[in-house]
Amino acid sequence: MDGVTDSTVLALIGVLLGTAGTLIGQHLANRVEVQRDHRHRADVARSERKEAISGYLKAVQRVELILDRRKLGMPTLDDPEDVKLHDLWLATKAVELVCSTEAAQAAHDYTKELHALMRSERGRSPVKRERREAFVEVAREELESGRARIRR
Repeated sequence: MDGVTDSTVLALIGVLLGTAGTLIGQHLANRVEVQRDHRHRADVARSERKEAISGYLKAVQRVELILDRRKLGMPTLDDPEDVKLHDLWLATKAVELVCSTEAAQAAHDYTKELHALMRSERGRSPVKRERREAFVEVAREELESGRARIRR
């Protein structure tokens, strides 16, 4: 080979190495970007689930306050009970939209029990506590707490 051919071959090898390096770099950058996007989407989804669960628990707490006051013979608050039930069912639907099937079912079961208690004269229900505990445990899993179950 003469000097021109050697330099041409070396230049082509350099171009090939440069191109390969660029392609590998772009591939790695794309992988990092995809991973970052997946983490961002997971964070957004977790935030939506947390917001829905928190809103649901607030609505539950307002209904349970009415039930507790009724059980103690205290006057109920000024807001009509129907409004509280409506808010509770609306919050249940939010859980159903953004959470897992298990969380949605647990919220629905708990809401049905609270609704039945609000519409009846009985103040207590052993099922209510079971439903509450079931929902709380599923919600903890939904938010990926990674913690052990709460002993009750």
